[in-house]
Formats: sequence, C-alpha cells, structure tokens
Amino acid sequence: MNNVFKSYSLRNYEEISQMTKLSKSDKKAIELVGNVLPFKTNNYVVDNLINWENIPNDPIYTLTFPRKEMLLGSHYKHVEDMVNANVPREKFLEEIYKIRMELNPHPAGQIHNVPKIDGIELQGVQHKYRETVLFFPSQGQTCHAYCTFCFRWPQFVGMNELKFAMKEVDLLTRYLMQNREVTDLLFTGGDPMIMKTKILSTYIEPLLDEKLHNVQTIRIGTKAIGYWPYRFLTDDDADDLLRLFEKIVRTGKNLAIMAHFNHPVELSTAAAQDAIRRIRSTGAQIRTQSPVLKHINDSPEIWAEMWRKQVNNNCIPYYMFVARDTGAQHFFAVSLVEAWKIFREAYQRVSGVCRTVRGPSMSSTPGKIQVLGVSKVKDEDVIVMRFLQGRNPDWIARPFFAEYDENAKWIDDLKPAFGEEKFFFEEELEKIFHEHVYDDEVENFE
Repeated sequence: MNNVFKSYSLRNYEEISQMTKLSKSDKKAIELVGNVLPFKTNNYVVDNLINWENIPNDPIYTLTFPRKEMLLGSHYKHVEDMVNANVPREKFLEEIYKIRMELNPHPAGQIHNVPKIDGIELQGVQHKYRETVLFFPSQGQTCHAYCTFCFRWPQFVGMNELKFAMKEVDLLTRYLMQNREVTDLLFTGGDPMIMKTKILSTYIEPLLDEKLHNVQTIRIGTKAIGYWPYRFLTDDDADDLLRLFEKIVRTGKNLAIMAHFNHPVELSTAAAQDAIRRIRSTGAQIRTQSPVLKHINDSPEIWAEMWRKQVNNNCIPYYMFVARDTGAQHFFAVSLVEAWKIFREAYQRVSGVCRTVRGPSMSSTPGKIQVLGVSKVKDEDVIVMRFLQGRNPDWIARPFFAEYDENAKWIDDLKPAFGEEKFFFEEELEKIFHEHVYDDEVENFE
C-alpha cells in the first residue's frame, strides 16, 4: 500500500510515461492540451484506478489525463503551431489566454452570485439560492487530482481574475448572521479536503457557535474519497479530521459530505470503502453526485452499478448533472434527450433505495433545471423541465416546456414550446442581472 501522496503534472509526467504504455501521440496530447486546461493526477489514481491496458479509452485515464479531443481542432492546431514555431513565452501565454476565454471560463453567471456585507464584496462566497451559501476557503483551492471536465478549471490555470477564494471567516459569519434565511453552508473549491485539519477547523469552529443557529447543515464538497481516500485513513491528521466531523454532528448540525464519484471503479478499492466506513462512523452523511459524461459514464448500466455500489456502502445517490457549458464540454457532453434516456433506464434498473437521485440537472444561470423527460402535448413533441433550485424560489418545481431538440446540450440551446417567445423566468432573470450590474456601476461611480 503506497499511502504517501505523490502528485504528477506537466512538470513530471514523464515519470508516468516510464511506468506505463503512453504512446508518443498520448504524450504529445498531454503536453499541448495541458497548456490550456489543467492537468494534475497522483500515485493512487495511477496505481489503483487506471487500466493501463486500455489507454487512452480507460474512463479514469480520460477523467484525469488530457486528450487531444478535449480541445477544439482549431485550438489544438494553434497551440501545436506555436510550440513548433517556438513562439516567445509572452506571446504564447497571450494566445493561450485568448483560447481559454473562448471556452466560457465563467459559466452559469457565477460572477453575479458574489454577495456583499457592509459594502465589502465577499470574493470567496457565492449566494445564488436563498437557503444555501457556497464558501471557497483560500487554502482549499486545489485538488488531489484534477477532473478534465471540471467547470472550475480557470481556478487551476492561473486565471486569478476568475478565482473565488477567501480567508476571512469573520466576514462569512457576519454575513450568515445577517442573512438568517441561510440554512446550508457548502465548503467547496477546489477541494476543501486538501487542507490540513488544523486549517479546516479554523473555518468550521466558528460555525458551531449558537449565534449561528440558522446554519443547520454543513456540506463539504470533495473528490478525496475517489482520488485520495488515505485522507480519511492514514494521513497524519486523518484521526483529527474524523474527530472534527464528530464534533460537528454532536452540536446537532447535519454534516453532509458531498462526494464526487464519476465511475464505479472509484468505489471498488478497499481504501475507498474503508474511508466511507470511517466517515459514516462519525455520524456524517455521504451524498454522491456526478455529471453524465461521454467517454466515461454515458450508459445506464454504469449509472445503475454506481448507484447500487454507493447505496451498498451506505451513501445516498444525490445528483446526476449535465456537463456544463465550459471547457471541454464539446468532448464530454451528451444531448439533454440522451442524458434523460440514460437516467430513465438506469433508474428503472435499481430499487427504491437508490432512487434518491435527481437528474439530469443543468446548473445553469437561472438555477438547477431538471430534464423530466420527453412528452407530447397538443400533438407537439416537447421537452419537459422544472427548476430544482432557482434564483427566485418561486420558480422551483414549476414545470415548463421546450421545443423538442434531440441535439440540444444546454438550456441555451432550447426554444420555448408552443410559439412562446421566452421561457417564463427569462424576463425576471434579465431584471435580476440588470439590477446587479446597475448596483455595481453606481457603487463604482460613487
């Protein structure tokens, strides 16, 4: 058991090349694509999760290693031409930045979610939905390994103007006390589990104060169970971490570990299963989520197996997402209709205890939109949807309809059904964004 963490990136991926069967074209793709999108993996992923006899089609390899197809053909050729021409570094980085900006680095209007307190903008906080606040601790803005589909990829490539992070926990607690409608705080990143327990405690301890009685659930989003389960087993502060979890639960708050699993193989190792058992022994819940991803899990058989394994390990299937409209979406995304078919067929294959999962869901600008299915209304084929979360809570659970489009991959690709000009929420959404921009302009002017 090699439980000493070792990271691989563009700087030292040749070590992997010497141990595995990477071809020249595989290595070239890693080098070229890795100039645009982030690349980082580790020895646990390399040694335990990837089938090196199935390169480059192995799902976990695709999940963690850059492939040529993850860039659009024109972008790949541009990077290749610049490398071959030995373009000066400054010019090279300038062109790479242009490519990144064409990949929609800020999807779902995230910049509009940043709140203020006493005139101070909380750059490490997002408050999009009434009951839930997202917090980005500054020391948790990396991961044990990077997912190639990740919508937060700009945070890992040095696009600092698009980065969310904050150290000041006192500002966070003041905001939570002034916004008593907030019941849930989600630690996200990056991956908060990259932090040492001592650091994580400095963020969590203040939240356990009775003054913050409105915060009833603390969520921690993490990929660590899949990518580095030793964080909960043998890391030098693993036991301290579990004691912290126990302390949260003892205060009467609900602790939910929001675990990302993209393929059943991530649940297959003894280390991952032991990590789940240790976490569950503290009284914490583990809820699971993943997007449906072409080349990785785009079949109902895989999803049914994954949900069943999660439940067998006492985890709660929570979300099936749709690949966001950013980064390598063109490589990973399936159509909304196909995502619904995968969800429906997988749902049919499992028992009721697995059917806690919701999806397929788009985390879009107006909110989390679930594709309920395809139906026929007034002799017209339509896609039926509803909000699971919305910028306006009144939008939640209201069914609405789009024209049938078997190629649409995102809400922006769809048109309202029955000749309507706009979806029911669009005018209000425009007003919300206009007010946000106007407020910022007034403040900047003053």
